[in-house]
Amino acid sequence: MDIIGKRKYTYFISGALTLISLAALLTWGLKLGIDFKGGTLMEVQFSKGEEAPTEDSTTPEESKEAQAEFKAPSRDEISEKLKDLGLQSLNIQESENNVSVLRYIGSDEGTNEKVMEKLVEFDGEVTQQRVDFVGSSVSKQLRNNAIVAAILAVIGIALYIAWAFRKVSYPVDSWQYGISAIVALVHDVFITVGVFAVLGKFFDIEVGVSFIAAMLTILGYSVNDTIVVYDRIRENLIKSSAKENFENVVNRSIGETLARSINTSMTVIIVLIVIVLFGGESIKYFSLALLIGVSLGTLSSIFVAAALLVTSYNWKLRKNK
Repeated sequence: MDIIGKRKYTYFISGALTLISLAALLTWGLKLGIDFKGGTLMEVQFSKGEEAPTEDSTTPEESKEAQAEFKAPSRDEISEKLKDLGLQSLNIQESENNVSVLRYIGSDEGTNEKVMEKLVEFDGEVTQQRVDFVGSSVSKQLRNNAIVAAILAVIGIALYIAWAFRKVSYPVDSWQYGISAIVALVHDVFITVGVFAVLGKFFDIEVGVSFIAAMLTILGYSVNDTIVVYDRIRENLIKSSAKENFENVVNRSIGETLARSINTSMTVIIVLIVIVLFGGESIKYFSLALLIGVSLGTLSSIFVAAALLVTSYNWKLRKNK
């Protein structure tokens, strides 16, 4: 299978996805949650419809039917009820046992009391389980820390790969392995961020600290797959003769590791799909970010990181002519 020989097509697809992601990010940006903008997180529980038994209660079955009649208000119903309050970035998540989690910008007690007054109209027995406040200064610090963490992770990965392949200087320099890997990593993260910019625009999906954790996890997982391919390239370079074409060596190395890369990634992807579908709201979008990033990482380690080595080698040949 001549994967490297078709690299211009994969470059085109990757470039198109990256440009679309850039356009989405510049046009709409990410929809930041209260972790990065500051605000309130309120968890409330509506009554479960459980009433004390009375003399009129005839059978346990009838009592269960009466309890089942109570239904907590849906996310849309709560949103409609709170519309008059003008809450910014209102996000409502439904959970088990008639629990709803509300997130919105603003952290004053007056607003929280008005929210509870509206919720009482649904159910007089609604209770406030917890209220957390995130200040703007804390949010700004979180944003700065997230940016620094991402930059340090990328630099650290590049330096490590350059060091790990320091004895491989032919036909490309060791530092080019690190640069090619970083381009692939940026490709994975950038497209994932672009997808969430679209989701934020059309589906009001916000990103918080867990999204940053997902991005850093993607960096670690993606580079792991890339190093597997690079390591096989290094082994084949040592075994091959100096006359063998570098492109053939890279293509053979990809073929030898392709099944392993796909099988390893599919075990992770299947689990992530299950978590996205059945894992609940609290980890749904964290898992979705990982699912997108891991899938991209598997492809980029083959079609971007390894292909870039061949492209840089060909440029070097033309330069020396």
